[in-house]
Amino acid sequence: MKSKSLWREYAEAIVIAIILALFIRTFVVQAFKIPSGSMIQTLQIGDHILVNKMVYGIKIPWDCEWDLTTNRTGVNRIPLLWSCYSYKTLVPVSNPDRGDIIVFMFPEDETKDFIKRVVGLPGETVEIRNKKVYINGRLMSEPFTQHVDPGVIAHQIQPRDNLGPLVVPPDSYFVMGDNRDQSLDSRFWGYVKREKVKGRAFLIYWSWDGRGDLMHWVRWDRIAKIIR
Repeated sequence: MKSKSLWREYAEAIVIAIILALFIRTFVVQAFKIPSGSMIQTLQIGDHILVNKMVYGIKIPWDCEWDLTTNRTGVNRIPLLWSCYSYKTLVPVSNPDRGDIIVFMFPEDETKDFIKRVVGLPGETVEIRNKKVYINGRLMSEPFTQHVDPGVIAHQIQPRDNLGPLVVPPDSYFVMGDNRDQSLDSRFWGYVKREKVKGRAFLIYWSWDGRGDLMHWVRWDRIAKIIR
């Protein structure tokens, strides 16, 4: 029996590696980059994160197309061959819970992925009064949020600081950015459907600032940080 040529062995190894990468990206873990400040202080611009795609169940991608691009806004996915715009759950495991930081398809443009924190669950009543969040009439404790604008905007002008009460529809979630005064989220464009949730962010594997002197471009203290 003739031994395989060196080039053939390399080609087979490359094909296997691509198949494994596609499987992992589609079903297990996907990498994303944070391009905006809507989740500060929890997530910084330049954080590279990993998202667990199996935490809410085993899903198969649906409505897919080839894609070698990154998103223009929201959260940039690391490109790899295709993008899918919905998922069918084969084996449900759990549902997104309050406080989970999730990546999902932006309802107004599903070619973009957004990342926000789950605030309201299906069937709950959400109300915002002078920047304070109330769920079913109870004031929420949210130590992870920040407010950079001391002013309060009336609900007649825009819903940033005063909204509702609103009842979250079935199989949907009310999400908000931790940087409350500088986040476009469910206050402005509505709810996230369960089938549009890609997964839960769980780890910062790299963080790049790019400002100041060269020695401080990498945020070493953020690498391998668990996302909460």
